[in-house]
Amino acid sequence: MTAALVEEAVKKAAVAWINVGAGPARALWCLPVDGTLIVVSGPGEQTAPELPEATRATVRLRGDTGGLIVICETAVARIAPGSEDWAALAPQLAAKRLNASGTADDLVARWENDGCAIVRLTPATDQPAAAPALPDDAQAAPPRETPARVPVRRPFRLHRVRRR
Repeated sequence: MTAALVEEAVKKAAVAWINVGAGPARALWCLPVDGTLIVVSGPGEQTAPELPEATRATVRLRGDTGGLIVICETAVARIAPGSEDWAALAPQLAAKRLNASGTADDLVARWENDGCAIVRLTPATDQPAAAPALPDDAQAAPPRETPARVPVRRPFRLHRVRRR
């Protein structure tokens, strides 16, 4: 049951929550290909600095209703630029990349020149967590510190506002 659930969840995945070791889970867009997930990260793309060097990662996938349905361990394999896998998968990934500037070929060339990493996440068949073994808590984490977060000022009021 759970192996079929993992396979079906991987097929429908567009976003996966991926974490390496005890690091934070990151929402990363991915491309499902032949029962695996393909993820790109690096300069100008999504941030996952620990993923390219990892050998294992934990992947959380959602169901049709948007809720968590499966947590599984995956084997991580980096796809080398210029390899057969790169030639086959990078154009597919570039074609699915939303809001990319330029053509798919330009994007693939940029990934290769800028040192972006394309990794393949292959689900391990040993004991994925599915209902009823999923955690009961929300698994929400506080926002990570980022230079984009700024303190919010109180709004300017020209006149006194009466309370009712």
